[in-house]
Amino acid sequence: MRLEEIMRLDAEYVIRTYSRLPVAFVMGRGSRLWDTEGKEYVDFVSGIGVAAVGHCHPKIVAAVKKQVDELIHTSNLYYIAPQAELARRLWELSGGYKCFFCNSGAEANEAAIKLARRYAKLKYGEGRYEIISALGSFHGRTYAAMTATGQEKYHAGFEPLVGGFKYVPFNDIEAIQEAITERTCAIMLEPIQGESGVRIPDDDYLPKVADICDRHGILLILDEVQTGLGRTGKLWAHEHYSIKPHIFTLAKAIAGGVPMGVMLAKPDVAEAFEPACHASTFGGNFLACAAALAFLDVVAQERLVENAAAMGELLLSKLQAVTKQSRLVKEVRGKGLMLAIEFSSDVAKDMQGKLLEGGLIVNAVGGNIIRMLPPLIITEAEVEFAIRAIEGAIEELERELFECRT
Repeated sequence: MRLEEIMRLDAEYVIRTYSRLPVAFVMGRGSRLWDTEGKEYVDFVSGIGVAAVGHCHPKIVAAVKKQVDELIHTSNLYYIAPQAELARRLWELSGGYKCFFCNSGAEANEAAIKLARRYAKLKYGEGRYEIISALGSFHGRTYAAMTATGQEKYHAGFEPLVGGFKYVPFNDIEAIQEAITERTCAIMLEPIQGESGVRIPDDDYLPKVADICDRHGILLILDEVQTGLGRTGKLWAHEHYSIKPHIFTLAKAIAGGVPMGVMLAKPDVAEAFEPACHASTFGGNFLACAAALAFLDVVAQERLVENAAAMGELLLSKLQAVTKQSRLVKEVRGKGLMLAIEFSSDVAKDMQGKLLEGGLIVNAVGGNIIRMLPPLIITEAEVEFAIRAIEGAIEELERELFECRT
């Protein structure tokens, strides 16, 4: 089907909740995508971090095909062997967390919010329900997750929101200390803020938050939907800070493109949930778990966490070098393969468009930030391609903006 026909059908029949770029992809392999016209692209968005081991990894494809031939879904009314095996694998990789399986990051965060409030009620009684989250955060689009998100633009038009949330500036320990009251049951943070432009906290921020939580008997929830599973050069982003949250959440990459979310909780916290407290019809079904088990195998066998750390360091250093003298670039920042370029004016969409034309896919977030979430399999050659494309696009944009004024 031609792009024009796809766009026509979309405009006529799909509810308009997305501002789509003028491209439709039809095939993907590794770090590459091909559109309806046969044009090839290097993908530095990875389906917003989902295709972390690349598109259509053969081991994940094989696992999914095999499972589809056997059994796709029965529901959680019955035991599910691959779910039990996946929970065991995540227990070992996380250092002793129990799992609840669902279908998305928003659902995983909803489960974390519910568990935190129920745990506090069972342990402390009524009145301890408030959750502190950070301004600039993003935790999902469902109601409690959206309310936990500290950005007014996601709240607008959906009031009244869920009660019992309080927001503080990110990376501000004093603000957290001042916000805590006898009603506080949890602090919910992203280790690195993704949707607001890869905001990285000070090295001592999360350890201090963890200490505050321990001293006050408050649960620490870390939203690792975007940062988890190797993205930052560690399997879990909280490993960079040598802390152990009470609860953390995963999604995006975990099943290689098949929808899955996971809430992980320390065993004593997990005990607050019992049968009928929470559930998910599709959560942890045969298909998603088969894909997730294959994903974990690929990450381990191909040493992709190590590759993310090495390629992330290379990409960050080269980006900083080629943008050092730019009048447009304010800052380049990143950890592992989670990176951003912040511009001094609202040119992110122009940059995104120029790079798309040149065969590199990036993500414009807000008006002045380009975010990059390359697959963990990227090579030095793909890093070099991206650097040349970005350098060329910045130079072209600078000529358009500055030479036209003189």
